[in-house]
Amino acid sequence: MHLANRRSLVTAVTAACSAVALCAALTGCAPQPEEKTKTSGQAGATTGACAPGGLATEIEGKLTVGTDKPAYAPWFSDDEPSNGKGFESAVAYAVAKRLGYARDAVVWQHVPFNSAFAPGAKKFDFDINQVSISESRKKAVAFSSGYYDVRQAVVALKSSKAAGAKSTADLKDVKLGAQVGTTSLEFINDRVKPTTKPAVYQRNDFAKSALKTGQVDAIVVDLPTAFYITGAEVPEAKVVGQFTNSSDDAEQFGLVLDKESTLTSCVSGAVDALRKDGTLAALEKEWLSDAVDAPVLK
Repeated sequence: MHLANRRSLVTAVTAACSAVALCAALTGCAPQPEEKTKTSGQAGATTGACAPGGLATEIEGKLTVGTDKPAYAPWFSDDEPSNGKGFESAVAYAVAKRLGYARDAVVWQHVPFNSAFAPGAKKFDFDINQVSISESRKKAVAFSSGYYDVRQAVVALKSSKAAGAKSTADLKDVKLGAQVGTTSLEFINDRVKPTTKPAVYQRNDFAKSALKTGQVDAIVVDLPTAFYITGAEVPEAKVVGQFTNSSDDAEQFGLVLDKESTLTSCVSGAVDALRKDGTLAALEKEWLSDAVDAPVLK
């Protein structure tokens, strides 16, 4: 090779190598594979990762939402989560819209209540089923920001000895019941501390049946459910009262996600935006308007 040509080649190679080194040092510009599937960590923490309709979901281009069956009113309507009726169905679609997914891109999946926050990988992008955020549950799953502020309430037959309770102390000697795995059951054990061990049921339907037949004196559920039970399902029952929440034990429902979900920050951002712009308050007024007044049990 001619000496001049050899010098030109060396010069060009050196310049190219210097450019690559500089690029790598300044920006890390080596090509990166496009993310197609969910990965561990919180990749959703960056704004760019929350691109509308472009999240790393279970089904590409779709948003899979889990909930239990039957899906109870007033959280859902006619046991059909996909109809957009009921508070939680409406919230799910509002969150989906914020994330860039149209109504027909939302896929509903049956997930038993306790399975939603049990340890293990999930097949949903998020679950919505009156699951209260708690530190113990956070050990197994991730939660979005709270979408509903919860109060627990007591429901009893009007003829029951629990019907006249005015305070927590008045409930200590009555037979109480609640659904397994719920904060309602925790509330009985931790706040009321009854002398008789509470009855535990797999589903609220079973708890309501026990109430009707007098197997328990009263059941504990969240306040909107209490009003629905007394207004539509067990008219011979009444809402005895509600419990207040202190700042230390304020309870909120949150959307449940896989512990390692990359979507958590995006979903929380959507919930926060819906709270800020008044959407959550409007949906609460539309679907849970009855749950506004009940005596407070001191």
